[in-house]
Amino acid sequence: MNEVTTNDAEENARMNSAAKMVQIIYFIYLAGLIIPIAHLVGVVMAYINKGDGSPWVETHFRYQIRSFWMLFLYFVIGSLLTFVGIGFLIILAAYIWFIVRCAKGLKLHAREEGIPDPATWLW
Repeated sequence: MNEVTTNDAEENARMNSAAKMVQIIYFIYLAGLIIPIAHLVGVVMAYINKGDGSPWVETHFRYQIRSFWMLFLYFVIGSLLTFVGIGFLIILAAYIWFIVRCAKGLKLHAREEGIPDPATWLW
């Protein structure tokens, strides 16, 4: 019986650690607005920790990973269109979109709720 209690305690500690990691990744993403390499660090951390948390935490990891790849896509499109003059607007819009996604994720994380639709392209 003591072994079962120990396993439950280890499982709870792992789940709590994954939930805390979600919050850390959101802050790393926001730091990426100043230090661009931080976005890459954040997505690597999300990939590494994916699968370690409860179902609501897993929705955040999926949301974070998708947010990174969509931001990357918007940056590529914006970079290609800078020659036409609208690329800077696309990159600015992508930053605003990314900040809103991080804020939404942090808000739901604080309430210990999952992302309702982690596959969404919007917020």
